[in-house]
Amino acid sequence: MSLFTEADVIHTYTRAHAILDGVLVDVSEIAKEAGFKWPVAITAGVWATINDIPPKLEGIQDVEGRLWDVIWMASLAVRRGGTLTHYSLLMDRNENGRRVKKLWLKLVSGPGDNFEPVITIMLPNED
Repeated sequence: MSLFTEADVIHTYTRAHAILDGVLVDVSEIAKEAGFKWPVAITAGVWATINDIPPKLEGIQDVEGRLWDVIWMASLAVRRGGTLTHYSLLMDRNENGRRVKKLWLKLVSGPGDNFEPVITIMLPNED
């Protein structure tokens, strides 16, 4: 006997909904190239940071290369082990009008919509 029924659920917001809404960006295909076996998504905040290429680096860096750097560093963090991993990445970006080189990200593994293993990469202040 279940403690709750579907009638008891007021609202659900799934990972699939978050991807459709742009709250998460599915990067599973490039993550496979880096050795990930589980689906990987990044938050809109991480995606915005990847896309925020400083003007002096335009033509030198591109979104695809910055995304690869995030995914590759995440794959190295996973190889070190743990279920919640914080890792840093050197990436030129702007924060409150000043240039910052080190970006801390966190990688969380958890259940997906059907309790399958998934990975989400986010900024430190996101959950």
